[in-house]
Amino acid sequence: MIRDIFQYHEQTKHHPYRYARALGYLDWETQPDPFRRFEGAPLHRLDLGAADQGPLWEDVYDPAQRKARPLGKPAVSELFFYAMALSATKQYQDSRWFLRCNPSSGNLHPTEAYLLAPPLPGLHDRAGLFHYAPYEHALEGLVEIENTLADRLFSGLPEASCLVALSSIYWRESWKYGERALRYCHHDVGHAIACIALSASLLGWQTRVLEAVSGAEVATLLSIDRQSGVEAEHADCLLALFPAQASVDWERLDTWRVPPEVLAHFQRRPNPYRPNRLSEDHHDWPIIEQASGMMDKPALADASTWKPALSPFERVPSLREGVFAREIIRTRRSVQAMDGVAEMDASRFCRTLACLMPTGGQSPFAAWPWQPAVHPVFAVHRVRGLASGLYILVRDPDQTESLQTVIAFDAGRGGAADVLPGLPLYLIEAGDFSQSAENVSCNQAIASGGVFATMMLAWFRGPLAERGAWFYPRLHWEAGMVGQVLYLEAEAQGMRGTGIGCFFDDSIHELLGIEDLQMQSLYNFTVGGPVEDSRLSDLPAYSHL
Repeated sequence: MIRDIFQYHEQTKHHPYRYARALGYLDWETQPDPFRRFEGAPLHRLDLGAADQGPLWEDVYDPAQRKARPLGKPAVSELFFYAMALSATKQYQDSRWFLRCNPSSGNLHPTEAYLLAPPLPGLHDRAGLFHYAPYEHALEGLVEIENTLADRLFSGLPEASCLVALSSIYWRESWKYGERALRYCHHDVGHAIACIALSASLLGWQTRVLEAVSGAEVATLLSIDRQSGVEAEHADCLLALFPAQASVDWERLDTWRVPPEVLAHFQRRPNPYRPNRLSEDHHDWPIIEQASGMMDKPALADASTWKPALSPFERVPSLREGVFAREIIRTRRSVQAMDGVAEMDASRFCRTLACLMPTGGQSPFAAWPWQPAVHPVFAVHRVRGLASGLYILVRDPDQTESLQTVIAFDAGRGGAADVLPGLPLYLIEAGDFSQSAENVSCNQAIASGGVFATMMLAWFRGPLAERGAWFYPRLHWEAGMVGQVLYLEAEAQGMRGTGIGCFFDDSIHELLGIEDLQMQSLYNFTVGGPVEDSRLSDLPAYSHL
């Protein structure tokens, strides 16, 4: 299994002389429908917007600062509106398309979201399973759960909990990106986890990925275990959402499993609602299904209960101080081109990096039960007060010495020492690496034209050997979570960012002196001053309703 997932990873690398296999053109006749619906399922409309503007962006990372909102239609409406909903409608001449709060490679959106909740006042009087439909901003009712069974489902979770689950439709990405699409789907899962955690934080809720649960259990719980074919959904993860100030038995939470009688109920029930067909025809990529099968996650006796230390540094206010978090989330956009001149003050840059540290209780990384594997390397182009060069952010200081055995840096040369003491940002090499950042990012000028470019390095061979092939997507999820914080912090600093899935994997490794699979680059990102496309019209997200 491990050898096979290594083979998938190697086969889907881009090289300057050979890209990973894809069609090489866009087959518009088979473009997938970006919206999954379940035919005949009752639709429960949600509210658009929020009752109030707060909190400020400065406070979004700490859900415990807010009194938890009670579960009900208003709270659930807001949860999805600021996590997975449409955020804008774009128009160019006669063409229209939608953007969402959760970003996606190519705006293709393979990630589907589900809610398992007790009775929701104002929405539904029985517990049940719901599929989120972003086009309508509504919940599709799929399964009703009688009260006794619902009590069993939510037992062992903190009081007033609900569950959100994510799944992926690989075809939506492989339609455009071919064999490498599996990686991009799991970047998107990571972005979605962070989106949900930060949206939950607006409501005073904490989020935790429940990793003791098996992939098969999640699939059964979502009633997607009977789907088959290219358009089938693949179960990703289950998240618990609960009041941030609730008393939590973390060991019990991290060993929580779906009760057997609940699974039996979902296994026995008929499946009256069929998912809509997304494409009239398909191009199969067998390696994706093979890799997906290798990544089936078993149940765990215990997921990691790693707990980060409290932050040793004070947060620096964002440039757009006083802006509400909901505005930042709803106006986030992926930059299409950089102006090549914008600069960022070192204090703002270090604030952005501080938000990537998994410090105790801070959203979204409090949702992640695993010790950090992702450590970003930054090619700093135009940061005032910080020398241009390559820097590494050690997201778990206990791993500093281990990282130094793979990437040569001097922990005594702290790039943030005079700017934000305590931030473990270290200089690898000084110099202008803007052209190198462009070269390794499939020769895309967007990587050199920003304020900085990011290459997300992750421990690779060790975690997979220790845990199994099922951990491969989780490395990409963690990278996606880091990317989502970069997206939102870019907005907070008056700039824009974008993820870069196209990069020359081994060229990055050569740049950093990495010689084997001990670490691998999983995701690139860039932040800078945007060049707006004046040809596009920006319309309200739900003007079609």
